[in-house]
Amino acid sequence: MFTFAQSTTYLHCGRILDGVGGQQTNRTIVVEDGKIVRVADGFLGAAAGAKTVDLKQATVMPGFIDLHVHVESELNPKAYMERFTMDPSFVALRATSYMRKTIEAGFTTVRDLGGSGVNISLRDAINAGYVVGPRIFTAEKAIATTGGHADPSNGRNKELSFDAGPEAGVINSADEAWKAVRTRYKNGADCIKITATGGVLSVAKDGQGAQFRDDELEAIVAAAKEYGMHTAAHAHGIGGMQRAIRAGITTIEHGTLMDEETADLMIAYGTYWVPTLSAGSYVAEKAKTPGFFPPIIVPKAISIGSQQKEIFTKMYKKGVKIAFGTDSGVSPHGDNAKEFGYLVDCGVTPMDAITSATSTAAMILDQGEALGQLKAGFTADIVAVMGNPLEDIHLLEKVGFVMKDGKVVKR
Repeated sequence: MFTFAQSTTYLHCGRILDGVGGQQTNRTIVVEDGKIVRVADGFLGAAAGAKTVDLKQATVMPGFIDLHVHVESELNPKAYMERFTMDPSFVALRATSYMRKTIEAGFTTVRDLGGSGVNISLRDAINAGYVVGPRIFTAEKAIATTGGHADPSNGRNKELSFDAGPEAGVINSADEAWKAVRTRYKNGADCIKITATGGVLSVAKDGQGAQFRDDELEAIVAAAKEYGMHTAAHAHGIGGMQRAIRAGITTIEHGTLMDEETADLMIAYGTYWVPTLSAGSYVAEKAKTPGFFPPIIVPKAISIGSQQKEIFTKMYKKGVKIAFGTDSGVSPHGDNAKEFGYLVDCGVTPMDAITSATSTAAMILDQGEALGQLKAGFTADIVAVMGNPLEDIHLLEKVGFVMKDGKVVKR
């Protein structure tokens, strides 16, 4: 880990992928006080007192954005016990190592889609400069229905179980939906995440059934809009997906069992799909390891994980808009860039895979004028790899240079 701060830096770039589909060669990016102030032809001589970084043999891109991570945890055979044995302070300290891995992998911004509240403190600590990590936009605690995928009382015995309500992110009416969103806002959330269907990793039999009524979904979306927050819906089955899309959800997460009717609905409503192929591949693999998951989870992981890539390929070809997300925390932190390879294997062009993690992701975060592009006036979040990732997308798994807010994090 190497860091240095300076007012002006000149990056001599052999190749630039600008984040919106453009490609240029032999350019200089001039960074001042955390912003890109100029992208110039050729390799400019540095002004007096400025620093120069030689990236002439590299491909330079905007810092990557992962729209689906869980900053507080990482899947392991003991994960289901950790909620009972691990103090929040330990969760927070461990999470700092996950965020260091993430930013050193080239991901300078992430959207955290659900945790215990440590995610809020971690975001603020990174923003204040106490912790090295990506910029975090967080949903704080995901919103569920009673017994749903994000009900925190699931899987407990009667002594430890409790009747979770809106403050704990569990709702059973439109009024409670408004309270849950307002509580997330009060607690400092940047966006709202719901669990529109059952989930693979929850201690429950159903991994795909719808879990909200229409009026509850409409209330969540309306409340989020009123408080300036976009919405994301965890969804595997088509019933829950379609209800969430019609309610106006911003992004569908996973979308594992999507069919043509649902894809057409997403296109009609302009809903974005965050497919998280990394998570599906990882849980399908780990389900084969005896004892890694509780027995009730194994058949869900094998069934849903095995279908994900084939369905994604078909529905993507129909024209559903995609944005980049991994579900890191299910898959390991720091392996985020493997998602690029999964996308390309399923028919996404390398350039489109990269823009899904740059300008497209920034737009979803309402940061389209600040993040995701190499352009004057944008935040100086910049990454570089040796070689040309348009020819070999797996080069993005070997990021060698990372700058965030104009400061070099990895060189």
